[in-house]
Parts: sequence; structure tokens; C-alpha cells
Amino acid sequence: MSRSVFGIDFGTSTIKIYNGLTKTVITEKDIIAIKNKTQLFEFGDEALKMYEKTPPNINIIFPIKYGVIADLKNMKLLFESFYKKITKASGSKMGRFCIAVPTDITEVEKRAFYDVVAKSDIKAREIKIVEKPIADAVGLQIDMNSQKGNLIVNIGADTTEISVISMGGIVVSRIIKLGGNNIDQMICDVVKRRYNIYIGLRTAEKIKIALADAIYSEDENNEDDILYVFGRNVITGLPSERAVAKDTICEAIKPFFDEMVDSIKTILERTPPELSADILETGMYLTGGSASIRNLDKLIAQETDLKVNTVKNPEASVIRGISLIVSDSQYKKLMPRPRLKSRSNALFSRSW
Repeated sequence: MSRSVFGIDFGTSTIKIYNGLTKTVITEKDIIAIKNKTQLFEFGDEALKMYEKTPPNINIIFPIKYGVIADLKNMKLLFESFYKKITKASGSKMGRFCIAVPTDITEVEKRAFYDVVAKSDIKAREIKIVEKPIADAVGLQIDMNSQKGNLIVNIGADTTEISVISMGGIVVSRIIKLGGNNIDQMICDVVKRRYNIYIGLRTAEKIKIALADAIYSEDENNEDDILYVFGRNVITGLPSERAVAKDTICEAIKPFFDEMVDSIKTILERTPPELSADILETGMYLTGGSASIRNLDKLIAQETDLKVNTVKNPEASVIRGISLIVSDSQYKKLMPRPRLKSRSNALFSRSW
């Protein structure tokens, strides 16, 4: 396979691009800042620093919502910006692309991911699509030729994709609109209600990282269970500081975990019996950026009576899989040609 190949994981929160020439991965926030409605002002991590701080003439845009592209124009602009940043450093120009897309979305929504590259200013030699659960499985080093069933739960920013994999294919898959951003909003709401201050989503994320726990008992209280945060007082409108307690946060986000467990159980109920027996033996895999929430694996194990396998850097599981798919010929069959009707399909006519 050509080394001038790129693997892309378009996430709601982050975009990850694998560069086959340098064998490196760039990971940045999937966010763009537009000035005066048309001018690119900043993108990626630099744009995130401006979030919730910009003047009226600068709009902060997240082009992907709930796992699908909501703003194709700005997603293309963001992709072009990342690509130029990568190729400037590595010297690679025209390349082949492999894009990971969710399974449980419409053909039109899948088409949009393809169009981000195909209709951009980048002259791609070839574009192929791989389903995210498949890339996830490869990144987890699951044997794609095995007849054993494997359950993968990928918890992202806006969505969670729950899939059963067997023999290199997806048997059952479901996307639910539940992810780390839901927790952030729950934290904003409870801090406003209990402490009378408004906080932004970035502060809420800091609270989540420091205090969120899927299994928490008030008997475990210690000094680390308090986090001091700044916000705007609901009554006076002045800047204020509050000590936020862990038990308050954990109580507020409990419905998130309850819904997550119920969704996993629903998929298990739809799984063929023979594969269910395999999952009982192999357990399930937790991946995605929100899989790192403290004790989430233990809670799911308790509620489902299944072994829960965790991995190092679960947020990178999909891009790890894509990097293997585009660089190792044994995974070539996992990149089927999309059934997309367009003149752009000429891009699929050449061999990978």
C-alpha cells in the first residue's frame, strides 16, 4: 500500500488524522472559529481556547453534532486546514483517504463524510469508507476472522455506539444520543441550581474530570472530593467562587449512567443467542473519550454481570484501527467500496 495515505476519525469533539508517510497521528478539537460570517479566524485547539469568550463577530462552530456532519461547508474548511497543516510538515501532497463513519446512520449522512474530502480543495487519489465499530475492533486487536462475538461500547462526546462484531462484520449496532457532553450539561445545571452560579461547559468538563464517579458512596468523602470553581453569580451577576462537592455531582449525573446501562442491555437482548454466549466469555470492550470516567467499567460489570475490558487511551482506539487498516494488506477487505451514486465515484475505480 502507498505510504501517502491518510486515515480520518471525524469525532464530535475531536478530529484525528493518521499520516501514513510519517506514521503519526494529529489530534485536535473539531471546532472552527469564523470571523464576520465568512473568514476563517482559527481552528482546532486554538479555536477551543476562544470558546465562550468571543465577541459577537466571531462564531465558534462545532461542525459535527451527534456523530453526523451538521455543517458541511465549515467541516470541509476545517478538514482543509488540518490537511494543509499536516502536509506542510511532512511534504506529502495527493493521497488516499480512509474515513471512519458510524454504522447506525442514514446513507445521506454517510455520504456527507465522503463529501468532506471529495468536495474539498484537496485532490484525493482515492477515498474509502470503513465503519467505526470495525475500526474500533481492529484497534482493540480483536481477531477479525474469528467467529466469536465481541461487544464494543464506544462512548463519545455526543453519542454512544454499541455494536456486536463477528467474523469481520457488524451483527447489531445502535447509536444513542448520549455522551460526555450530556454529563457536562448536567453539571452546569446542578451547579446553577445548588450553588447559584453559572459556569461554562469548559469548567463543567474540568469538574467532570476531577469529580465524576460512576460508583460513589458518601462514606468515601475526603479532601479530594471538593473542587473550587469560578462562575457568575445567578443573583448578583458578579464573579463568584464556589466549592463544588463530589456527592452533588455524582448524584446529578447518575441518570446518565442508568440510561447507558439500559441501552447496553437493549443491545444484548437483540443479540443472537450463540453470540451472547461468546460475549459472556469474552466480555465487552469500553472505548471512546468518555470511557475513562472513574469506575464506569465497574458499574457496567455490576449491572450486566459481564466482564468489562478497558484499554489504554480508549479515545484513540478507532484511529489506531484505521492506521492498521490503511497500512496492513490483511485488513484491505474491511474497506468496501461505498454504494454512493455520484460522478465522484471515479475515485473508487483505482485499486488501493
